[in-house]
Amino acid sequence: MVTETLRSWAPGRVNLIGDHTDYAGGLVLPMAINLGTTVTMQPGGNTLHLRSARRQSLHLDLPLGGVLAEDLTTLEPAWGRFVAAAALELASTVGGSGEVTTTLPVGAGLSSSSSLELAVALALGFDGSPLELARFGQRAEQVASGVPSGIMDQLTIAAGVAGHALLIDCATERHRAVRMPDSVEVWVLHSGVPRRLADSAYAERRRATEVAARLVGPLAEASLDDIEAIDDPVLVRRARHVRTECDRVRVAAAALEADDPTEVGQLMLQSHASLRDDFNVSVPELDHLVLELSSRGDVFGARLTGAGFGGCVVVLARPGTDLSTVRSDAWLVQAGDGARLL
Repeated sequence: MVTETLRSWAPGRVNLIGDHTDYAGGLVLPMAINLGTTVTMQPGGNTLHLRSARRQSLHLDLPLGGVLAEDLTTLEPAWGRFVAAAALELASTVGGSGEVTTTLPVGAGLSSSSSLELAVALALGFDGSPLELARFGQRAEQVASGVPSGIMDQLTIAAGVAGHALLIDCATERHRAVRMPDSVEVWVLHSGVPRRLADSAYAERRRATEVAARLVGPLAEASLDDIEAIDDPVLVRRARHVRTECDRVRVAAAALEADDPTEVGQLMLQSHASLRDDFNVSVPELDHLVLELSSRGDVFGARLTGAGFGGCVVVLARPGTDLSTVRSDAWLVQAGDGARLL
């Protein structure tokens, strides 16, 4: 008896504006993109064997043993940690044999790991709403990476809408689609600095926002006067970024809907400055790239995207702009639909 072959797809995501606000219960404005991960698998048996043209193959016995489940961060090959986390969260007992392919650059801040987790989850039989899939993926990401990440990446990947960004309130997990106007194109350019959150100060930044929130309340709604009155200057800067970034997200969504890319571009530049100066998650390569891009007449704005510490810059540009001459690692991306079985 031949088992039907399953194919699942999960996009990556780029965040137009609103970083380090998701885990603080703030606002974000990302979009799912037309680059992503495909899992092709013939289900059956109690082992999971996945091949990858880019990486060493992965072989897992299901259900996962207790020793492995205790700490996935040591599993090799490293990409298998995200597969194993998905299988663990699903308590999978039925595996299969297949292949993983991706058009996403790895280590660029475009959510390649979350894309992989959600594509694997669908191939292994996950059945639920986009929000349930996003919550599942968030748990899996935290188990696999050891990083206390928010829900932005997974919700964008699960609930993406073609031609639209998503305005997400991470405190309530409510979201709505925001149409991307025809007057803009979105480019993503790699800074040349690889990004790995487990090696960054991501967890420290999250702890700082949590401490500040205990002093002044939820940062997305806190008074700037109360934030400035905090005794610790580092906490002031961290909290101020979250508060002002949420304001920028709200205004940027309205500007996109009003087809005002100039306003959105200025907000992106302000966001980058805040991430650089108040949140201290930029690096010189990102700063130089943003400065170079923002000086062009065909670019509305640019900023680091994702958690920072390397990775990519997102650019809002005029239609027909070619930024591949700036960096060889440059991608023109479109807003696409969310994760699904094909």
